[in-house]
Amino acid sequence: MSPDDRVGPGPRHPDRIDAGRLRRIVLAVAMLNFSYFFVEFSVALAAGSVSLLADSVDFLEDTAINLLIFVALGWPMARRAWMGKAMALIILGPAAVAGWQAIQRFSDPVAPSVVPVVLASLGAIAINGTSAWLLVRVRHHGGSLSRAAFLSARNDVLVNVAIIVMALVTLWTASGWPDLILGCFIILLALHAAYEVWEVSEEERLASKAIAGEPID
Repeated sequence: MSPDDRVGPGPRHPDRIDAGRLRRIVLAVAMLNFSYFFVEFSVALAAGSVSLLADSVDFLEDTAINLLIFVALGWPMARRAWMGKAMALIILGPAAVAGWQAIQRFSDPVAPSVVPVVLASLGAIAINGTSAWLLVRVRHHGGSLSRAAFLSARNDVLVNVAIIVMALVTLWTASGWPDLILGCFIILLALHAAYEVWEVSEEERLASKAIAGEPID
């Protein structure tokens, strides 16, 4: 029997404690995001907001990222690096949705309903803020996977604040252009987050090859 298999008092390996804590946190964050997706998606359709619709799809992205962390946390660094690359591609999903909606609206931008957009965004700030607060303490554990989750939650809070500002500008101008412009901003933000996650996963891939004594390409 190895020391790690013994039951009883004594010091525990910090990595094991961190891994267990991370798994509990990402599962809770995944459930929060999945639940609020249905709320914001419904409000976005009713209010006719492109930016809010893109943000609601982003809740599914966060759900997928955190569930994949929950599953893949015990994987070796090399496999985790490839999963990080997959996460970078998943982050691009909401950007594609927002881009398609923006293209359709450019010919005839319609102003969304302001009050439901603001209320849904306040709720999204509460969910994303809680998620970021939980993930910030464990973002250095799990490599590119946990970094992907933290970056996504952090960026979502910024997007939610921007949506509220957009709604106020819409109330003043009665124009659909602020909603379209914000949709383009969400696309750029997603591209930047995907790039950062891809870079971290590439560093993990190279590190795993160095540990294995393989030539680094």
